Amino acid sequence: MGSEPPSSPQVVEDGGEEDEEELSGGEEADLRSSSGRGSLLTRRGITLRVLLKDGLVEPGDGVLAIHYLGKNFVGDLLNDGKIRWVETGQIFNSPSAWATHCKRLVNPAKKSGCGWASVRYRGQKLVQYKTTWLHKYQPSADMSLVSEEDDDEDEEEGKTAVQADEKNKNTKPGLHDAVVSRRTDRERIPVRYCTLGTRDAARDPHTLVELSAFSAINRFQPFNVAVSSNVLLLMDFHCHLTSSEVVGYLGGRWDTNTQLLTVLRAFPCRTRLADRDSASAVEEEICQNLFLRGLSLVGWYHSHPRGPALPSLQDIDSQMDHQLRLQGSNNGFQPCLGIICGPYYHGNQGVASTITPFWVVPPPEQRPNDYGIPVAVEVTYVQDNFLTSDVLNEMMLLVDYYRAAPDLVQFNQYWCPDTTMMDKIKGSLSCHAPKDQAYSQILEHVYSQLSNMP
Repeated sequence: MGSEPPSSPQVVEDGGEEDEEELSGGEEADLRSSSGRGSLLTRRGITLRVLLKDGLVEPGDGVLAIHYLGKNFVGDLLNDGKIRWVETGQIFNSPSAWATHCKRLVNPAKKSGCGWASVRYRGQKLVQYKTTWLHKYQPSADMSLVSEEDDDEDEEEGKTAVQADEKNKNTKPGLHDAVVSRRTDRERIPVRYCTLGTRDAARDPHTLVELSAFSAINRFQPFNVAVSSNVLLLMDFHCHLTSSEVVGYLGGRWDTNTQLLTVLRAFPCRTRLADRDSASAVEEEICQNLFLRGLSLVGWYHSHPRGPALPSLQDIDSQMDHQLRLQGSNNGFQPCLGIICGPYYHGNQGVASTITPFWVVPPPEQRPNDYGIPVAVEVTYVQDNFLTSDVLNEMMLLVDYYRAAPDLVQFNQYWCPDTTMMDKIKGSLSCHAPKDQAYSQILEHVYSQLSNMP
């Protein structure tokens, strides 16, 4: 494989919010010639093309690499400063574009990331070559131009934005922390279903879609749903623990006579979405738990940690798959409920998470290539009498699982100016309180475990 790109490669330009600014050759020359080699070049202006021209890196096959959540990606550095992903031949304009693309394949919840901190050239982070360039050509430059990159998340270990500000963890977070947190929320504007039309492979699968009402598509909701408050409490607790997307299953019973779906138990998956090796073992354990309790699989839930609790195109397809799978081969109707929980979206009302039950109506037969229609499901919430030992045990297992996780939420930090993350989770869980008020004392032990996490 040579160092020149193939004749008609797919060029990927989107590098997310953190993508560095790409300058043309003329702009680079202008920046330097304005006052000689010492003219200050901002950190976003120091591109791979600059490093290539000044001999700090050289083009070559397989010299670039990304290690993310146990997955490895290899890239070629081309003569023009672009990156060719070895596996597919796709061309990326910048390290951030390539890094963001690869990370989203492993973790669909990943929004963006600094490619300079996560792409390695011959084993060393690219940001170190940027530092070397500044030391060599602009020794008087403010090195904070580079330290911003070093303080960015360490992608090899899977750190996330909630943990990124390590240097402030021993000081009381204040308004600044809340403002920074809000600024890093990447707003995804939902679209109306009627604007989607036929499936388009070029459309972003993470596009959020507004829910329709059954009445809006001239249908009646074909089943009734009752959800236990303990299900909501455990699900909400799980979704609050990490800034990464989580998933779990719902157990319950389906009564064909009354057409009532009763959701009685949540089963959190204590595994990473990208960890396919352990997924089958976790699912097998959940199946055994369902069987031992005389329950059936009746649905699933997942989180949108910092975004609206609305389904994406990918969620719509996943929900449709689950519905078909639960229906089985005998064509007997059994509904499958999907639930999305949005714990840390700043568009929520107050501290309570937004919890959205939904279902997908297949597209019309005459339009088989359309997306399924996501519809809001009306649910009756049933208040449990007390917190069961099963729920408490599951909560402690989740605490142990996430204790050393790099994406663990720091509960001593502030969610908004007058509310800590701990206040946030306590307030949200109180919305699902059982009738027995002793639950609050019982949960204090769980909260104390969260407070003592590193």
